[in-house]
Amino acid sequence: MKLQSRPVTADDIKTICSFALDARELFYMFPKAQYPLTEVQLADAIAQRLDSTVVEVGNRIVGFANFYRAETGGACCIGNVIVAQDARGQGVATFLVNTMTALAFDHYDATEVRISCFNENTAGLLLYPKLGFLPFAVEERVSPDHRRTALIHMRRGRGGQV
Repeated sequence: MKLQSRPVTADDIKTICSFALDARELFYMFPKAQYPLTEVQLADAIAQRLDSTVVEVGNRIVGFANFYRAETGGACCIGNVIVAQDARGQGVATFLVNTMTALAFDHYDATEVRISCFNENTAGLLLYPKLGFLPFAVEERVSPDHRRTALIHMRRGRGGQV
């Protein structure tokens, strides 16, 4: 599978909105959004964020992420990470996070890249450490069904060093 990345376009928004299959998945991707994710909600988030990026296989969009903060010479924080259901487990998330990490270090000269993951998001919790991210803080949040949940903040320095 040949993966490539590019900046998001307005034409991509409807497809990206279909990636979160339920309220739980949307909460992992975009905690402030209401399920189902609408084009207006996503377009507003994209307008407030930086470097919104899609991953494609051929002409098909299979992944999406952006930065909710990007400080030149400081920290870049990856958010809104999601992969289409039929593309999961095929290296798309690895490619997407590595693409965003490289962008942070190369374009913003970041000292570190941060990513956060909810404790129930097993796929993310298993993936991010493989990509060099290590936990540094835990924040209590409330899930869509009003349960306590933990948002685990992770970071990675250049060369995988924290």
